[in-house]
Amino acid sequence: MLKPLLIAAALLVAPIAVHAQEPIFKASKIVLVGDSTVAVNSGWGGAFCATHVTSNIACVNLGRGGRSSRTYREEGSWALALKEISAGGFEETFVLIQLGHNDQPGRPERSTDLATEFPANMRRFVEEAREAGAKPVLVTPLIRRQFKDGKVFDDLAPWAQAIRKLAAETNTPLVDLHALSRDAVQAMGPAAAMRLAEIPPPPEVLASAASGTTTGAMFYEPVLPGAAAPPRPPAAPPPAPGAMGSFKPVFDYTHLGPEGAALFSAMVAKALADVAPELRRNLLP
Repeated sequence: MLKPLLIAAALLVAPIAVHAQEPIFKASKIVLVGDSTVAVNSGWGGAFCATHVTSNIACVNLGRGGRSSRTYREEGSWALALKEISAGGFEETFVLIQLGHNDQPGRPERSTDLATEFPANMRRFVEEAREAGAKPVLVTPLIRRQFKDGKVFDDLAPWAQAIRKLAAETNTPLVDLHALSRDAVQAMGPAAAMRLAEIPPPPEVLASAASGTTTGAMFYEPVLPGAAAPPRPPAAPPPAPGAMGSFKPVFDYTHLGPEGAALFSAMVAKALADVAPELRRNLLP
């Protein structure tokens, strides 16, 4: 009687033993950390994961709308990113970190001090990503497509420079999306750059672009240090219990529709291949 029981037990254990000996496919993971300009539907991250990596890369987009370098941590999004990093199973994990838009002054519940808090927050992301076993890559913030007298009105330049400085100090690879997107938008001009938004602009806004100065942004107007914050639309009510989520595209000078996402995600992929050459064979143009 004992012998049949031992045979049955061995048969139950055998599949587990065979499974334990199966090889783990050698793949890499890319985790995207950022605000709405990285998030799906409104940023470049969705297009990046969908069209610029091969099947040898797992691409996880943790971009969240409205987050700054402070609130991304406070709400728990960074803790989630660290779990993705430390989950194991992948040969190597890269973390692309792009924040800055919502760190600008004007919204006390999320803004940070440019001289002290913002660089300290970004440095902490880099250090903790490395401690978790990942390879961080800093990404300067995407340009806002606003023009004054024919020139891109670059309200994010100080935040981009702070990230460049941090990258140099910490020997962290840098994707200078700010410079790349600024040059591309400047070359397009104010009217053509409006094609990159989530939806086309109102006719009067498009007409005003002929003057070289953009007007009528619905939100995210430039807010420079010391300037008063512009009025904001009221927050959307939460969905009813059990209802599916919704996405309502709007025209503004910050967020991206399909054409904008395609343009800037390709820029990120090309620049990433240059600063992280070990990923190059699994990045698509």
